[in-house]
Amino acid sequence: MVWVRSLAFNIAFYGWTILCSLIFLPVLILPREFVLKIAKIWIGGVIWICENILQLSIKIIGQEKLLQTPVILAVKHQSAWETIIFHYFLADPSIVLKRELLWIPFFGWYLKKLGTVPLSRSKKRSLQDLKHLLNAADQAMLRKQTLVIFPEGTRSKPGQKGTYKSGVASLYMHLNIPVIPVAHNAGLFWPRRGFIKYSGQIILEILDPIQPGLSRHEFMRILEDKIESKTKELVCEGLSYVSTP
Repeated sequence: MVWVRSLAFNIAFYGWTILCSLIFLPVLILPREFVLKIAKIWIGGVIWICENILQLSIKIIGQEKLLQTPVILAVKHQSAWETIIFHYFLADPSIVLKRELLWIPFFGWYLKKLGTVPLSRSKKRSLQDLKHLLNAADQAMLRKQTLVIFPEGTRSKPGQKGTYKSGVASLYMHLNIPVIPVAHNAGLFWPRRGFIKYSGQIILEILDPIQPGLSRHEFMRILEDKIESKTKELVCEGLSYVSTP
């Protein structure tokens, strides 16, 4: 049953994505706000597919903490799910993503038009990459957007901790605004590089903000502790929701 649901989900997900990418191509020549509306239509369809085909629901805790702006969201990275979901409940986020995603035909064009921030996956990022990140962050603040970054840079399995990169600390020091840690257990249900997806409930929790003024070292220590400790709790809780029959 899991395999059948996963097959149906993947057919629907990729079919819907290709359909939207093609039929909305003319929107790419219009102002950015039109592409933002298309993104929300696509993500709304993905949520519907998750709920009705995969029987995978979403629970968001602490959403009221996002009323404080401007902020940076520092998000645990376990799957593709969390790179999608923030356009679902944020008005207009600016998301830091790996540069390779912009190379995907059609889909990458929409990402570029949305104003996502492409970042190199190289272990030795250049000073130019950092300058680009900080400049893009400044532009996002001028547009009053919430900046979303995945500090680990790459996905980790549930229960594993990736290496937290310095980019989030650079943003924290440069922008001098609060950073809100975000934990979740999406990797249990939408595994990285996995065909099989599972029914259940993804829990995403928005934690208390880390206020500006800390040293780089202290900020990173607190950020990692907050994200990893809460993620561990959510993964344990999510195991009771995982449905594999």
